Amino acid sequence: MSKKFAYSKEELEKLSLKQLQDLAALIREKIIQVVSQNGGHLSSNLGAVELSIAMHLVFDVSADPFIFDVSHQSYTHKLLSGKEDVFDSLRQINGLSGYTKPSEGDYFVAGHSSTSISLALGACKAIALKGEKRIPIALIGDGALSAGMVYEALNELGDSKFPCVILLNDNEMSISKPIGAISKYLSQAMATQFYQNFKKRVARMLGVLPNSATYIAKRFEESFKLITPGLLFEELGLEYIGPIDGHDLAEVILALKQAKAMQKPCVVHAQTIKGKGYTLAEGKHAKWHGVGAFDIDSGESIKKLDAKKSATEIFSATLMQLALKYENIVGVTAAMPSGTGLDKLIDKYPNRFWDVAIAEQHAVTSMAAMAKEGFKPFVAIYSTFLQRAYDQIIHDCAIMNLNIVFAIDRAGIVGEDGETHQGVFDVSFLAPLPNFTLLAPRDEKMMQKVMEYSYLHQGPIAFRYPRGSFILDKEFSPCQIKLAKAQWLIKNNSQIALLGYGQGVGKAWQVLRSLQELGKNANLIDLIFAKPLDEGLLVELARESCIWFVFSENAKIGGVGALINDFLQKYDLSIKLISFEYADEFIEHGKTSEVERSLGKDVKTLVEEVLRFYD
Repeated sequence: MSKKFAYSKEELEKLSLKQLQDLAALIREKIIQVVSQNGGHLSSNLGAVELSIAMHLVFDVSADPFIFDVSHQSYTHKLLSGKEDVFDSLRQINGLSGYTKPSEGDYFVAGHSSTSISLALGACKAIALKGEKRIPIALIGDGALSAGMVYEALNELGDSKFPCVILLNDNEMSISKPIGAISKYLSQAMATQFYQNFKKRVARMLGVLPNSATYIAKRFEESFKLITPGLLFEELGLEYIGPIDGHDLAEVILALKQAKAMQKPCVVHAQTIKGKGYTLAEGKHAKWHGVGAFDIDSGESIKKLDAKKSATEIFSATLMQLALKYENIVGVTAAMPSGTGLDKLIDKYPNRFWDVAIAEQHAVTSMAAMAKEGFKPFVAIYSTFLQRAYDQIIHDCAIMNLNIVFAIDRAGIVGEDGETHQGVFDVSFLAPLPNFTLLAPRDEKMMQKVMEYSYLHQGPIAFRYPRGSFILDKEFSPCQIKLAKAQWLIKNNSQIALLGYGQGVGKAWQVLRSLQELGKNANLIDLIFAKPLDEGLLVELARESCIWFVFSENAKIGGVGALINDFLQKYDLSIKLISFEYADEFIEHGKTSEVERSLGKDVKTLVEEVLRFYD
């Protein structure tokens, strides 16, 4: 068949099963080709090709809400929906997003897990109020079932009985190994036809048996359900079909048609192979979940290797050393053991470090109890995912003033994953919390010192660090970390001062170096702490420099600049303060360097901005 990817529901219905299978093969080929060049989510998309085709054939994407949980498996949907002409721009700046996005014609935005069923239920209510006949279809992975929000939605959906179809993509793998009883339960599923035929036979039997025998037959059916995967959903009041072969298009299409015709909430349980169609990626290989550019034949990365250690690697190695030194250190992550570097500690100390799956709220509160018991928890969660545990951070950690450490990975711009993943709000949402201390390292040596200090610190404390390596390429002498003490890195007789926080110190140094090449000088300060600030050093700095520039990879509102501005007002200091933090808008996807340039946060633009203030 021709290499056409965009099909309407009516066009798909006219294709033979063989043509649909050929379309699936073409889509896989296209996904592999584009992701090998641009990077992206590979194995999750390859595993969901048939599911997505069946969704588009059975449901009407122009009317029915198509809801993708996380939406990192939506590439087939994008191609079928008419994005083939721009698919080559996937995850590139000003190109197609790697997730669903309403501005690109999708129903809803998604970048985090376990929201799809809540969204589907909300859509059901709206459709009912409007008297329409549309039916939401939600595609969700088994890994997302580890989050409590799913069960809150299932509980209400099963009670409300709105027409809704939940397509459960069960590949026994979220990002790392599956965690929890739910994944294990689903992986023990029985064959579809047997269970479905059995249910039908029992139903017929109940209809003809005398009343005296009905009770026995009903109890037999209920006992049988105890060993089937449908029990979980049927006990919540949902219909259940499956498990089915998620790569058998005919079976998937039939199951979705049956579920749609029920006009009730129904779960279609499809078993799939992650990475299907690309042998190197098939199965439980975490490295193929999200990839950079790679060679298709060998599977080897073609990205230039960064000779510098990543901040995550430094965190992992340092925490390993601290865990060996201090036996009361424990740690947790939420489905990101390899991404946060906690996998090595989980392997070495399985009784002290845990991956609790996609359950950030539970991760934080469980560690709060451990802190109460005298342990020192390190909670390693990406900046963008930590937002999900905000109530627990306030209620269970800050109010109790517990000795708990938040290691905030992926702080700042993270690049191609875009606005749902940019880690630019953690300073803003943590700084207002009483009892909280915030600090950030500028390089490897300071990371080690920050982590040692964090262990010794009393009260909740959070330090942030970037995706990839630290950009500071000059070795300044590390200082001993003391509460609310900054470090004066370069002291010049200048009216200009550059104040850096974390990765911002590296950016400030790059700007200063360019200024020095132009014969200009400035003072350079590593704040180290955003809360509390080193007020003594800042008062001293105010005597020498009257123009301050703030470098921090956080949102401007509530960011480091705002904290410094509060300090200036407190002491009534007449300082011109310019923050180079991010404006009040969500940051689009693209390579980090290109995104920075588009925002005017690249070194060249920043140097030009600073130069305007020299006499």
